[in-house]
Amino acid sequence: MQTTPDEVLIARIAGGDRLAMQVLFARHHVRAYRFVLRLVRNEATAEDLISEVFLDVWRQAGQFEGRAAVSTWILGIARFKALSAMRKRSEAELDDETAAAIEDHADNPETALAKKDKGSQLRQALSKLSNEHREIIDLVYYHEKSVEEVAGIVGIPEATVKTRMFYARKKLSELLKEQGIDRGWP
Repeated sequence: MQTTPDEVLIARIAGGDRLAMQVLFARHHVRAYRFVLRLVRNEATAEDLISEVFLDVWRQAGQFEGRAAVSTWILGIARFKALSAMRKRSEAELDDETAAAIEDHADNPETALAKKDKGSQLRQALSKLSNEHREIIDLVYYHEKSVEEVAGIVGIPEATVKTRMFYARKKLSELLKEQGIDRGWP
């Protein structure tokens, strides 16, 4: 079952095969979780959303048309769930618990040390990108999706993906240069 193609697993899931669902979940939940976590920036919310994503996969397996790879379909569902959660969260009132969870961006010794780390600087630069640009960078570089697959996940034309990629890389380059890192990106 571990070597069964995703498309076959989806067909079996549509027939109610729980083992196929377990295999598909094991194969894709970490990637989907990381993608959602980068969007919502909250581990508990990301975990809840991934549960919802795979519940939708279970319920909608019979509707899978195969127009994209199964992984692309799953990330598309995950993206929709994450964006919906972010909209709801921005509409919610700020309560004491939420206020306490807001990060203090003042430099402390630990933060000052982390800024010296290039990986930390890159993550910081990525967080300053717009949601649209960060999403494209995440899908292309961290999830190794093609321009065509990203267009399918995000629901925009391929040309728009390329344009967003261009401007995202340009902005990242500027942000990194401000931090003293010259990546040599065009």
